Amino acid sequence: MRINSAFASLIDARLTGLVHDSAAGDPAERARHERFLISRLATGAVLMAMLPPYLLWRGVPTLVEATAACCLMLPVVAALLLARTGNLTLAHGLSSAALTGLVVCLASLTGGPTSAAAMWLVMIPVEALLAGSHRAALVAAVFAMLGAVAVAVIEPTPGLGFFAWPAALAMPVFAITAICHVLALSLEHRRREGRWSDRLHAATLRDALLLDAIDDLVTWHDRTGSVLRASPAARSLAGTTPDALEGRGLFNRVHVSDRPAFLTALSDAAGQAQPVTVQFRLHAAGGTGEAGRVIWAEMRAHRVPGAAMPEAGETAVVAVTRDVSEHRRRAEELDQARAAAERADEVKSRFLATVSHELRTPLNAIIGFSEMLEAESTLALGPERRREYAGIIHSSGQHLLEVVNALLDMSRIQSGNFDYAPEPFDLAGLARGVCDLMQIRADQGGVRLRREIAADLPEVTADARACRQMLINLLSNAVKFTPRGGDVVLSVRRVFDRVEMAVVDTGIGIAEADLPRLGDPFFQAGLGAGAGYGRPHEGTGLGLSVVRGLVGLHHGELTVESSPSCGTRVIVALPLDCRGARGVPGGPVPIRTGRLARAYAGDMPATMRLTG
Repeated sequence: MRINSAFASLIDARLTGLVHDSAAGDPAERARHERFLISRLATGAVLMAMLPPYLLWRGVPTLVEATAACCLMLPVVAALLLARTGNLTLAHGLSSAALTGLVVCLASLTGGPTSAAAMWLVMIPVEALLAGSHRAALVAAVFAMLGAVAVAVIEPTPGLGFFAWPAALAMPVFAITAICHVLALSLEHRRREGRWSDRLHAATLRDALLLDAIDDLVTWHDRTGSVLRASPAARSLAGTTPDALEGRGLFNRVHVSDRPAFLTALSDAAGQAQPVTVQFRLHAAGGTGEAGRVIWAEMRAHRVPGAAMPEAGETAVVAVTRDVSEHRRRAEELDQARAAAERADEVKSRFLATVSHELRTPLNAIIGFSEMLEAESTLALGPERRREYAGIIHSSGQHLLEVVNALLDMSRIQSGNFDYAPEPFDLAGLARGVCDLMQIRADQGGVRLRREIAADLPEVTADARACRQMLINLLSNAVKFTPRGGDVVLSVRRVFDRVEMAVVDTGIGIAEADLPRLGDPFFQAGLGAGAGYGRPHEGTGLGLSVVRGLVGLHHGELTVESSPSCGTRVIVALPLDCRGARGVPGGPVPIRTGRLARAYAGDMPATMRLTG
């Protein structure tokens, strides 16, 4: 057994050395080369073993016998040619020519045109087809036809009694040998095809197992983008069967606005060697009793090798699609966090600029006038001048207190520590008291302050201190930004199950570009992000921010309508009973903004209108 194994290994090693390098990388081509080399070299070995005894028996061979012997040697030459050039078609052609010559010689020795050896001509293209290629079969068919013509025109060679077989014996012998030869070739071809079929089946099973194991959807597309086949991952990704994605099934599930990008990616992938990646929204079906959903999918498409110009219905592109919704969500969260950090940095810059202006200015006044009162020269000042200095120090201290209170209120609202205590109170009386308080500041600025408080205003259950702070901040802003001779109106009325507090002024208004940023801490309309020194109006920019936070605590709504030179209207809508609002008090509410056509202080509710 060891000797046989060693001998087989030696033969395999010799064949490995004879196979041309051009066939070394292709297992199927290498197997065809090895079969050709084995059969032809075996034929040569048998001939060399039989030739000496035949010559001893026959003596000097005739011309026909010498030609037959040469034809038997040509397959060995064909094997050496194949090992040298790697051209299997040329080697098969030379071998077919040798077999054709041998058949013609046998026919000449066994009866000429009536010889049964002529049936072997049919076997020549059959052998080339089963053992070689279509081109080799075509070349062998040409040689077989030429051999048939030669058999038809040659004359039988006389004087060879050994080959003078009767037809009753020659026909079965040649027929049986031809049948056995074809049978051997067919069995070898069937065994070879069975081996490749088993390998293909095993590879298919491995591919199916791999496709079942991965969650990514694999699809095969033709040149029009239609799906020819889809992997089982269609159930987990798209919530449907693979058959439902075939044809235009996958395309119909792509979001309408993303379909051009989807088709463009497949087209680009089919026309270039580099893979193409595209992201699109995909409508995925839900489970039993569940609604469908829209996911973000990423597809990476590759061109199939050799499919540069595929026919219709042939695979041109293979694509791998995966669900990237979670990656998109995390990317959006990172973008939002980055934007929040940038906004926080901007708020910090505005805060520093505001503190620099709003705190240092009154502090300088307090320090300066207190030093003047402390100096010895103050004794020469009259009582009126000392009262004036004391009033300046008092107003500066009041301004500092307002700034600090605004900062503390904003901090409490943002941290959720604001002392929110809703209770029933008279909103009409509170509104009148705030108007009385702001009347002095309005008179100093030359602004007419009017009030329009409904007589049938019901009792409101809310935080009275917070409502008072909202009205003070809104009226203070309105008076501050209304030029001398302008009007400010406070309107309080009931609208269904809510109460509306509207502050309308005929002031400078707000530019449309600044409306989306209203309510941001330390932001004043018309000023840049870094505004601090040289501000046209004093204030921290926290007034509307505090109002926004307090409205959120009451689950109310805040609306701002304004346009440059047309005035501003701020509306606060609160529930009549803020204790009935669902959930706990919330944070700052979104501000609904719009453009104001024109503010008329005379008939405010009837003449206000939005233009955009």
